[in-house]
Amino acid sequence: MDLRILPLAFTMMVGPQIMSAIIFVTAPRAVRSSLAFLAGIALATTTGVAVMRGVAALLGKAVDTGHPSDKGSAGHIIQYVLIGLLVFAAAKNWLGRKTAEPPKWLNSLMTAGPRKAFTVGVLLILLMPSDLMVLLTVGIHLQQHHANLGEALGFIGLTVLIAALPLLALLLFGKKAARVMPRVREWMNTHSWLISIIACGIFIALILSEG
Repeated sequence: MDLRILPLAFTMMVGPQIMSAIIFVTAPRAVRSSLAFLAGIALATTTGVAVMRGVAALLGKAVDTGHPSDKGSAGHIIQYVLIGLLVFAAAKNWLGRKTAEPPKWLNSLMTAGPRKAFTVGVLLILLMPSDLMVLLTVGIHLQQHHANLGEALGFIGLTVLIAALPLLALLLFGKKAARVMPRVREWMNTHSWLISIIACGIFIALILSEG
């Protein structure tokens, strides 16, 4: 198990991902929908890591990604490009903070059943640009260190665990958690721009520390 990629799991769930998890525990059929959502997250994360590991391997055959200590390697250049994109995204969120609103589709999750919850879990990982960048970073890391998919099981497990925190809170604290979750959801809705900036900052810090 590669412990160095574990912190990237936190960036996987910051934003609409954790907001969706919170919405599901405040909706009807909370437990069933949340479990379906977690199954979708697990499947998508595992698939995403496998695909990006394959992409990194193909890239390594075409262009030498280099040794992790080589700052001028193609692998590091890709990471620098990712940092540039993240800085741009953070700046965009900051400039648009006064008019920022959470995605409208989040409201539709209040009435979602298990099937839709599963689909949302899959799509949130495989279609979100931020998560695709995280998965690509994991893939490049595994390629550079000649590690297989099994080395990423800790990352996959931690991603699912973070997604499960709202459900665990509901199961452990019951009515108290049910009262708090809507307020947390509302705060995240009104501060989505700040959450996005924090996610970008964490991701940048992790890439730089990896380098």
